[in-house]
Amino acid sequence: MGLTLKNAILSETSGQQVDISVVDGKIAAIGQSLPATGEEIDLQGKLVVPGLVESHIHLDKAYINNRCTIKRGDLPEAVELVSAIKPDFTAEDVQARAERILANCIASGTMRMRTQLEVDPVIGLRGFEGVKRAIETYAWGIDVEICTFPQEGLTNNTGTDKLLIKALENGATVLGACPYTDTDPQAQMDWVFQTAKEFDVDIDMHLDFSSDTSSLDAEYVCRLADKFGWGGRVAIGHETKLSFLPPDKMGAMAKKLADSGVAVAVLPATDLFLMGREYDHAVPRGVTAAHLLLDLGVNCALATNNVLNPFTPFGDCSLIRLANLYANIAQVGVGTQLADCFSMITERAAKLMNLTDYGIKVGNPADLLVLDATNPASAVAEIAKPIMGFKNGRRSFTHDLPVLHHPVSHSA
Repeated sequence: MGLTLKNAILSETSGQQVDISVVDGKIAAIGQSLPATGEEIDLQGKLVVPGLVESHIHLDKAYINNRCTIKRGDLPEAVELVSAIKPDFTAEDVQARAERILANCIASGTMRMRTQLEVDPVIGLRGFEGVKRAIETYAWGIDVEICTFPQEGLTNNTGTDKLLIKALENGATVLGACPYTDTDPQAQMDWVFQTAKEFDVDIDMHLDFSSDTSSLDAEYVCRLADKFGWGGRVAIGHETKLSFLPPDKMGAMAKKLADSGVAVAVLPATDLFLMGREYDHAVPRGVTAAHLLLDLGVNCALATNNVLNPFTPFGDCSLIRLANLYANIAQVGVGTQLADCFSMITERAAKLMNLTDYGIKVGNPADLLVLDATNPASAVAEIAKPIMGFKNGRRSFTHDLPVLHHPVSHSA
C-alpha cells in the first residue's frame, strides 16, 4: 500500500511545495508532480517535518502528582517524595501510566524516544517490566529505547549494579547515571563507562544538577569519554551548573564538551521548576543556554524529562510547546535561533541518540509529521498545531484544525 502527500513544504525547500511518495512504509521519492501511489492527501502548503524526537523522559514515574504533596519544590524533596512511594509501584501500575504518556506523545507528534528508567533494590525490575510492556503496546506509533540508571545511587546502594546489568541483558540499550545522589560520584561514573564499554552501549547521564559551580562532573565525563573512546556516544542531561557560570568559564567547558563529543540535553520545564529555590529575589532561571552551546560546537537537545510528578508538576507531552518555553526562557527571538530550537527536538535530538535512519530522505522510514506552519521557526514561535502524523507510512493520529462559526448576517 502506498501514500502520496501532495503540496507539502519541507524545511529545506524554502517554501516551495513538493510531493512525498511513500511505498511499503519508506520514503520512495520526493519531488514535484509525483504520481499517486495509493492514498493521496493534499496538504495545501502545510509544513512536513520528520517525527519529533523525545531524547530524555521518565515513563516510569509520570502522572504521580496525586500521590505526593510538594512543599519545598526543590530537587532533594522531589527525590525523597518519589523514593517514598516507589515501593508501591507495580509493573501494571507503571505500564498504565507509561501507556498514557506514550499515547499523549504520539498525539503530539513524537515518533522516537529515549526513556530514562531507574532500577534499584526497592523497585527491582518492576518498572522495567511495566515500561517494556507499554513500549510493546505502542510500538505501532513510536520507537522507544530504554536507558537504565541508578536514580538513588550506585556505590551506596548494594545490588543496584546487578540490576542494571540484568536490564541491559534484557532489552535496555543505553546505560545511565546519576552521580549527584551517590556517595562516590566518580566511582559511579567509572563503573558506568566500564560497563558501557563491556556491553557496547551509549551512555546518558543526569549531571551537574545544581547551582553550585565549585566543581563540574562534566569535566570528569569528558576525560572518561576521551579515555574510553566514547566520543559521540555520551549525553548528559540537565547540566544546570553551566547556566550559573560566567561566559568565559561556560565557553571553556563548552570546548571540552565539543572536543570530547559529549552532547547535552537541556530539560527546560524541570530545570526551571527546581532550580533557584534558595533565592528569595532575582531568582535565576537555572536553564542552560543550549542555543549558545550549539554555536560553540556542542550538540544539544531539548527534552521533557518529567510529566506531572514532584520533579515537574505539569506538562502535556508537547515538544513544540517545550521548545517555545525554552525560547521564552532563553530570550530567543531571532528566526535562525528559533529554527535551532526546532532542530533540538528533531535532527539534533536524533543525533544525540545516534539514530541513523532519521529524517525526510529517500529510503528512510516514512515517519512524517504535518504541522500547521510554514517553517520550523514559525512552528516554535506560534506553537504550531500537529495536524496529522504517519509512522512508517501509516497514519498514527489526526487533529482537526479549529473552525470558526461566524454569525450569520441578517442585513437586508
